[in-house]
Amino acid sequence: MRTTGRRHFPLRRIAGALLLAAASFTLTPTLRAAPPTSTPDSPTTETPTADAPAATIDFQRDIRPLLAEHCFECHGPDEAQRQADLRLDLRQAAVADSRSSASQPAVIVPGEPEQSELYRRVSTPEASERMPPPEAGQALLPAEVERLRQWIAEGAQWNEHWAFVAPRQPVTPEVADADWPRSPLDRFVLERLEQSNLQPAPEADRAALIRRVTLDLTGLPPTPAEVDAFLADSSPQAYERVVDRLLASPAYGERMALEWLDAARFADSGGYQGDILRSMWPWRDWVIEAFNRNQPFDHFTIEQLAGDLLPASPQQPQPTQQQRIATGFNRNHRINDEDGIIPEEFRVEYVVDRVETTATVWLGLTLGCARCHSHKYDPISQTEFYEFFAFFNNIAEEGRGHGNSPPLLSLPETPHGSTSVMVMEELEQPRTTHLLIRGAYDRPAEAVSPGIPAVLPALPPNAPRNRLGLARWLVDPQHPLTARVTVNRFWQMLFGTGLVATPEDFGIRGERPSHPELLDFLALQFIDSGWDVKALLRAIVTSATYRQSTLGSPASWQRDPDNRLLSRGPRFRLAAELIRDQALAASGLLVREQGGPSVRPYQPAGLWKELASAHPGAAGFFRRTTKESNSAASVIRSSTSPIRQASALPTGGECSTAWPSSTGSSTSSAPTRRSPPASPSTSWPIGCNRPSPSWPTYRKNRKRCSTSTAPTSCGGAALPTTACSPAGSASEGCGLSNSSTVDGTSIAPSRPSSPANAATPIKPPPP
Repeated sequence: MRTTGRRHFPLRRIAGALLLAAASFTLTPTLRAAPPTSTPDSPTTETPTADAPAATIDFQRDIRPLLAEHCFECHGPDEAQRQADLRLDLRQAAVADSRSSASQPAVIVPGEPEQSELYRRVSTPEASERMPPPEAGQALLPAEVERLRQWIAEGAQWNEHWAFVAPRQPVTPEVADADWPRSPLDRFVLERLEQSNLQPAPEADRAALIRRVTLDLTGLPPTPAEVDAFLADSSPQAYERVVDRLLASPAYGERMALEWLDAARFADSGGYQGDILRSMWPWRDWVIEAFNRNQPFDHFTIEQLAGDLLPASPQQPQPTQQQRIATGFNRNHRINDEDGIIPEEFRVEYVVDRVETTATVWLGLTLGCARCHSHKYDPISQTEFYEFFAFFNNIAEEGRGHGNSPPLLSLPETPHGSTSVMVMEELEQPRTTHLLIRGAYDRPAEAVSPGIPAVLPALPPNAPRNRLGLARWLVDPQHPLTARVTVNRFWQMLFGTGLVATPEDFGIRGERPSHPELLDFLALQFIDSGWDVKALLRAIVTSATYRQSTLGSPASWQRDPDNRLLSRGPRFRLAAELIRDQALAASGLLVREQGGPSVRPYQPAGLWKELASAHPGAAGFFRRTTKESNSAASVIRSSTSPIRQASALPTGGECSTAWPSSTGSSTSSAPTRRSPPASPSTSWPIGCNRPSPSWPTYRKNRKRCSTSTAPTSCGGAALPTTACSPAGSASEGCGLSNSSTVDGTSIAPSRPSSPANAATPIKPPPP
């Protein structure tokens, strides 16, 4: 990340703001950060559990998860691990199959559990015949055995996995409390609550509501003036006007980009040991701008996966610069710059990364599990993995790179000077793709062509067999996954947990939706709106479901502890980036400038010394370099997200300070930037010129050096001196109370405290 001419902010102010931000958690976070321990299929929602069979067995809810957990490893999709040539993931292979005979009975005989080998083997008391084998440690509970028996007795009804079937428009449910819903969305939620004998929580108070929605849509807290204006607005549309203002805010694009950049593994450095700097920030800026102008999500998808392949037209003879920048999505992977690597090995790794990322972001599938063998749970073969791999295997790239690696797009004229960005670009002659035995780059088997797993809809016959054809296939309205996965990700952003609690896994082992009809309703509404992201978010945040208080009733907390039934408002911990931004905003230090090269947050000296190579260019994402200016680096909202900088402090020109000379004299004119200090014991205050930040601050014996030779004044203010203590003493490390350094950079109050003006410590609020 870049260094800039912006200055440090006072640590005392930001520390106080962090306490204020922490104190405000009562409006938004939860006391639990662990994954949900109960689901809509648990006792809290009065649906079947392992303790008691359901009144009516549902294959999707009760049987397939049981078979997947206990049986699929040996009798599932992976032919290499399959035992006894038996598949229990396909109905035609398990129900009254052709192997039925007196000596080899059918595995499942619908309506006759006693004649079904499956039931006999899971219920037999004979350890030598019982399945799963006792040594596997996966014995079924008695209630699970009874559930299988009941299912077979009821006819062994079998459904295709819900996520592989296109969404169907559900009927909007009738509810008893017709006054509560504000939209059809609320009716699906209220139906589940009424089925569970629960009531929704009252609407949150207005101060909590504006704080919640402002944080959710912009990543920032509301200003006092914005809160006051909302509280004073008695119009029935007051809240809707707040939502519309937030959706139109430039900060909205940053908030949305935060989620997308994480999914895309964005970084402005290479990621391997050397962590070489690179510039992917033009792609990041494209993402922010795309969200702010509300680019339809289908176009957003196509341009990122295949913007370089968009066909020419009389109006546009070739892809635009912005469409090519968009393809940086699939160049955000790590790139290895080490000399001793085998380039082809890492080129294959980059292609695998694209396959896994694309499958996770748009399909919600763990396609990478089929790299070395067929998937053990989902019906995806190893051959199909490499057919998908073939879409991304035609890029003109090498396995070893340094910084920005070809193919590149030069950007000579940006507001921040000339730069380049890594993009996608097809080879003129397509590369032959092979299935790789056990996923090894040097063990090619048969050649394969670009293709789609058979469990999903096929590519249209006239679709190009390249990334453009794949991208258009992903956003086809009949696709079963893309709209559901995308809606679920937005729901998770707003509620803390998605309607599907496993957003990266919509497959067999993923959790079923808490509200299947609501998920389909929102997915189809999203498609019908023209993939309008802002319209989708507006519909959710203006719903009665979203506007509930987080308090809830005692019954709500007892029977719906993880809020999977949505019996109260969203309550979860803020992301780290949002916590820091609250601190910057509350302390008045937030700079709302957007775009441009990344900056590097503070890190302790030597933090990466054990991990990163010390060669030119290996500055790393978080480490300072001797190219730094006399002013300290800014702070951004996240190392992997849009720039939110700290406000500038007084410039170094305000300081009239003398440096100790390199010969030991205590006063001399300031040295050149590369001149060493007289002693490694010198520590310099903010705003004053300082030596090269490569100068060490800490000794290996953990003694902090004395500051007795530091300047005695800065801008006319007297500076204190600090004696240092050996490790283990009461004042070990000297703290940051007066003057300290981090990686050679002074971080201290810009004007030292004195007894007359010392800052009063901010105490945390009472619980």
